[in-house]
Order: sequence, then C-alpha cells, then structure tokens
Amino acid sequence: MLDKVRKLLAKAEDPACTPQEAEALTAKAAALIAKYGIDQALLDARQERPHVVGNRLVELAAPYLREKAYLLHVVAAALRCRSIRLERCTAEGLRASVHLFGFESDVAGVELLYASLLVQAARGMLREPVPPGQQAAAWRRSWLVGFGSAVAQRFAAASRVDEPAGPGTALVLADRERAVDVAVSAAYPNVRAGRRRRLSGGGFGAGSAAGQRADLGGARVDAAGRAGVTAR
Repeated sequence: MLDKVRKLLAKAEDPACTPQEAEALTAKAAALIAKYGIDQALLDARQERPHVVGNRLVELAAPYLREKAYLLHVVAAALRCRSIRLERCTAEGLRASVHLFGFESDVAGVELLYASLLVQAARGMLREPVPPGQQAAAWRRSWLVGFGSAVAQRFAAASRVDEPAGPGTALVLADRERAVDVAVSAAYPNVRAGRRRRLSGGGFGAGSAAGQRADLGGARVDAAGRAGVTAR
C-alpha cells in the first residue's frame, strides 16, 4: 500500500505534472494513507494487540521553519497523530524540529504526505513572483501559512464526508487517539499551546489558492509562533 502511495506522490511532485493532475494524485494518495491507517487499526483490534504508540523526531530545514512546522502539524492532526514543535537557539541560528506521536502506520503516512506537500508548496511558491512593494521573506511566509490553512480546510471537509464505517471502527480509532494523547502527556507534561502569529506579508491568499488545489484539509490549526515547545 505505501509503495503505491509513494508512486502517486512522486508523480504529483514531478515538475511536468499540471496542478490539476497533482491535485488528483495527492488526493488519491491521502485517501489511501487514511484507509491504510484505519485498516491497520482494525487489524490490531481484531488480533487484540496492545496499544503501542510510536514517535519520530522530524528535523526541519531552514528557511521558514515555523511555517513548515505548521504544515506538518496540519497533516499530523488529519492522520490521527499529535505533534510537538521544538525550538532551540544555536550559534548558527534558530533550529526547529517536530516530535510526532502516533501508531506506526499513521506516522509513516504523515511523513510521506508531508514530504510531498512540502515539495509541492515550494514549487508553487517559487512559481509566483513576489508582488512589487512586498518584502520577499514576509510574503513567502504568509504564502506558506495560506497553503497550510487551505490544506487544513480540505482535510476537514474530507473528514465530514468520509466518516469511519460503523460504530466499531469509530471506537477503535477513539481508543487509539486516547493512547496517543497519553503518550504525548507522558513525554511533555508541561506543554503549552502556541500563540497566534501576526504575519506582515501579503501572500496568504495566493498560498491558500495553491493549497486548495492540493485538494486536502483538516481541523483548523493556528500558525504557532513562540520560542520553546508548541503542541498541536
């Protein structure tokens, strides 16, 4: 299943792929990832396997660290995972990573989809010229937040349409979500929610339009902006 997802996302990332083709490929890949996670959850429940929550530390590459973390938060939330943003100041400047928590099938799906969306976002952002009078870095930061926000909205719309099949499935998924929450609380007992950021750039609308073309979305998530640790 994941090999099929990788092939779909590789096609979506191809520069020769049109936005419409990338939209269809990414949407299909996201649906397969979600189904794979649910199938694994039901299989574990039938075989009475214990809840084993995994975790993964994802290092983010500059620039636009917080905007990239936001996109990862969005994807993680949509695929039944939790994420904690970690920041540290070094001699080379700000460094950031995101600590993912979830069941292995879900975490693997998050990593695959996030990596693909990041490529698509970078390609889309660089295709659009920064308007005259706009500061390039600020415009691109707001563009990326717009992209992530649109992705979040698409996931939310999809989740309202594709409810888990049957109460048994819903209960299994709820049990797994509780197990993930317990794991996060044990690892970060004093975590705080991030503050909403004010962005000065004017690229939000253009980024949002690009995110809508990615045809994905999830529960609304604010772009976090504070030093230290941020929970999503």
